[in-house]
Amino acid sequence: MIADAILHAAPGTCPNCFAETAGNFCHQCSQETTLHPPSAREFLHEFIGHYVALEGKLWQSLWLLLLKPGRLTLEYIHGRRVRYVQPLRLYLTFSLIFFALMKLSGLTVFDPGAQQPAPATTTTATASASGTGPGPAAIQFDDRAEENATFEAIERGAERLHAGWGPKAARFLAQPKDIIWSQLGKAFFAYGPYAVFALMPVFALLLKLLYLGAGRRFGAHLLFALHANAFAFAMLTLLLMVPSSLDLVYKPLVFWLIVYLPLAMRRVYGGGWIVTVLRWGVLMVLHLLCIVSAVALAAGSAVIA
Repeated sequence: MIADAILHAAPGTCPNCFAETAGNFCHQCSQETTLHPPSAREFLHEFIGHYVALEGKLWQSLWLLLLKPGRLTLEYIHGRRVRYVQPLRLYLTFSLIFFALMKLSGLTVFDPGAQQPAPATTTTATASASGTGPGPAAIQFDDRAEENATFEAIERGAERLHAGWGPKAARFLAQPKDIIWSQLGKAFFAYGPYAVFALMPVFALLLKLLYLGAGRRFGAHLLFALHANAFAFAMLTLLLMVPSSLDLVYKPLVFWLIVYLPLAMRRVYGGGWIVTVLRWGVLMVLHLLCIVSAVALAAGSAVIA
C-alpha cells in the first residue's frame, strides 16, 4: 500500500533519468511522472496501442496514405508529425505484411511450367509497371530449350562477375530442376524484402534528378519514396486478398494503384500535368529496371551461396 501511494504521487525528480520535473511528464526523457502498477487491462491497452496505434494515429495515417495522394508527405514536411505513424515504420509494416502474405498464399515467383500467369501475379506486374511498388512478375518458361538457355546465361554471367562464382553456379544448376526453382523461391523471400528496401534511396535519388531545381533536400525525396512504396505494398496486399473475378473491387484497386503516384507527385512537387506524367513515365521505367536488378540479386544469392 505504501509503495502504491508513492507511485501514484508525482515525484519532483524523474525516477528514470533523475531530472527535476514539474508536471505529468519529464521534460528530459518524456516518461510519465505519475506512476502506478498497471492493471492487466491497462497493460493490454498499452501493448496494443503501441503496436496498433489504437488511439487513432494509425487510422489517420492510413486515411491520408491510401486516399489522399501526397498529403501525408506534405503533413510531415510541414512539421505535423506526432499525429501520424513514422514513414519508415509505415513502409516496414506494409512491406513485411505483403511479403508474408505473398509467401503464405503460395504465389509462385519462379514458375518454370506455368503457361498463364496467376491473377495475383498479373496484378504484381501491373504494380511494377505503375512505378509504385516492387511487384516482380513470375518468371515462366514455355519449353526446355528456353530454360536451358537461361541457365547457361546465368552461369556465364556469374563467371564474368567473379571467377569463383562460375563453378558455384554450375553446381547449383546441375541439381534437379524442382530443387533449383525451390531454392530460388526461398532466396527471393529471404533476401527480396531487403533488396527492395535498399532501393528506397535509389528511388529518392531518381526523384532528386527528375526534380532538379525544385529546392527540396534529399530527405524530402526519401520521405516521399517511403510513403509511395508503403502505399504500393498496402494496395498489393489488398489485391492479393481480393479475388480477381470480383471486378467491382479488383479493377478499381488496380486503377488506383496506377494513378496514385502521378497524383502524389503533382501534389508534393507541383508542376503541370504533362510534365508530371512525363516524369512519372521516366521514374516508372528506371524504377522497374532497378526492381528487376534487385530481384535478380536476391535470386542470385541462392546460386552463389
